[in-house]
Amino acid sequence: MSGYISELSGGVSRTGVRYQNRYGMDIAGDLYTAGDMDRGGQYPALIVGAPYGGVKEQGPCVYAGELARRGFVVLTFDQSFMGESAGEPRHVSSPDIFTENFSAGVDYLGLQPFVDREKIGVIGICGSGGFALSAAQCDTRIKAVATCSMYDMSAAGRDSMDAEALQAAKEKLSRQRWADAENGAPEYNPYFPEMALDTVPEGLDPVTDEWMRFYALKRGHHPNARGGFTTTSDLALLNFRLLGFLDEISPRPVLFVVGDRAHSKFFSENAFARAKEPKELYVVEDAEHIDLYDRTDRIPFDKLERFFKDNLR
Repeated sequence: MSGYISELSGGVSRTGVRYQNRYGMDIAGDLYTAGDMDRGGQYPALIVGAPYGGVKEQGPCVYAGELARRGFVVLTFDQSFMGESAGEPRHVSSPDIFTENFSAGVDYLGLQPFVDREKIGVIGICGSGGFALSAAQCDTRIKAVATCSMYDMSAAGRDSMDAEALQAAKEKLSRQRWADAENGAPEYNPYFPEMALDTVPEGLDPVTDEWMRFYALKRGHHPNARGGFTTTSDLALLNFRLLGFLDEISPRPVLFVVGDRAHSKFFSENAFARAKEPKELYVVEDAEHIDLYDRTDRIPFDKLERFFKDNLR
């Protein structure tokens, strides 16, 4: 499927690829390389993960095109149950599998003769920031991690509720499993329209308005990214701590990139406080959360290039 939200950078090649994760599920990805790359050489490589519920044709293609132009081999991918990747039923969220898929990307890149398997890093945008960090906690082949507008999806729900609200959520979700079993399929309620809107509806809360300004408009809309996951997917997130071993990434470096106006800024600040050195929190001026999805005048590509070239040695 086409529908990339950004034109491919001049001099960059994009090739569709397929590979499997350790569960034997087919992953659909795109491999970006400089058009004049000498395939007899070996190059540093990056994996770029999409925002939670997003696909490779959205923010990842913006990052991959620019970073491939700067000399990296870059892999983007659709998470399992999403986009062009395998997995049934569709729109299931699995923190375990979503974390695993970063390591599956490392597997794939390390088998390419033009990739130096000792120089592989990852970038996680939004929810993929949490999954990328989670993968790096145990997969030591990931030599450096950068997150942009990071969300910790396992904390996003649980940590926003008191004990009473948490118990009520568990009760409701547990009973939804009965409904799903009776219906023969899990409930899924998409957030965003099938076709792009011209304007965002009025009267939304600020965060919902922000999501709509990217995912529901031509700016970022893609039919494979309708938003949300099956209702009972929340049970898995309530029972999983993505960043429980964040300190164990050290001595490999972590870069947290966040907009100064991002509603999600606290996720990066909290993770930065818990991570061990070497680490850096880089604040982009005049940027909200979604600006680091696609705005090339806000995404700090010079900073990302320096970070990975300095640390993938």
